[in-house]
Amino acid sequence: MKHVNVALFVVHKGCPHKCTFCDQRSITGFARELTPRDVEEAARTALNSLDGETAAGGEIAFFGGSFTMVRREYMLSLLESAYPFVRDGLFKGIRISTRPDGIDDEICGILKRYGVTAVELGAQSLNNRVLLMNERGHTAEQVVSAFNMLKGYGFETGLQMMTGLYGSDDEDSIETAQKIIALKPDTVRIYPTVVLENTKLNALMKEGKYSPLGVEEAVDLCAKLIPMFENEGITVIRVGLHSGGDVEEEFTGGAYHPALRELCEGRIYRNTAYEILKDLPQGEYTLCVGAGMASRMAGHKKCNTAFFEEKGYRIKIIQDNSLNKYEVKVR
Repeated sequence: MKHVNVALFVVHKGCPHKCTFCDQRSITGFARELTPRDVEEAARTALNSLDGETAAGGEIAFFGGSFTMVRREYMLSLLESAYPFVRDGLFKGIRISTRPDGIDDEICGILKRYGVTAVELGAQSLNNRVLLMNERGHTAEQVVSAFNMLKGYGFETGLQMMTGLYGSDDEDSIETAQKIIALKPDTVRIYPTVVLENTKLNALMKEGKYSPLGVEEAVDLCAKLIPMFENEGITVIRVGLHSGGDVEEEFTGGAYHPALRELCEGRIYRNTAYEILKDLPQGEYTLCVGAGMASRMAGHKKCNTAFFEEKGYRIKIIQDNSLNKYEVKVR
């Protein structure tokens, strides 16, 4: 059995707010409304690629909009198109993303009935001041309430947070991460803020009222956040926007990089190794890392190797299958 997911984008439909950072067309690259036929064709195309195997380990995922806040008949038509694939065991379930104020008992009942198994909430921050400044239209308390309702209905739960928002700083992002950890979601996505041309953030940046975090600053922060979640058994399933769409064309500032997660994980390894090496004499050392992690230790385009050479440490990297992810031994 192979694992295959089908990602479908419901473009900016139903959302009652225009957040300071939002331009769904640029993020997703889609301007056309998704149709039920699109859902069926995407699922069948994925299944046909498996040469007769099932995709029972995969999901049909609706992203890119506030799924539960679209027109009710439209939402039902999309679910009705996806549900038979779940009912027949071809996919394990349906994943959706929505806003905290788009969840209530009626919605949860509908989602259950149509085979939805995982719901992600776009929390972005759990600081009410930051939420207000970014015109999110909901409170931190609403995030917690919606999250607890979803858990009560038995959904796999995910929370999405953003770093570098207008009015936010590193301390605020770390506090949001701590509050998310206390809720114990199954998954988390971390999105460092990317400034797009047709957004309020872009106007604020041009007026000198907002200075977004750059890639280097975002990597430093996310290298702290990722282990916070993973050490608590919370899977970080995404760091940074997907490449593609029109992001590259519309990007005007902030932390966009097509290999952002790789940069962040490389920084985690660099930080861990340097904590050990900085107390040792300059010279040649072997760094042992877990299975498949040698490239992360070397860093994106070997940036970590260069960093250590500048500090006077010549490093060799080898694999030690007894080590866990992010664990480093020096010898």
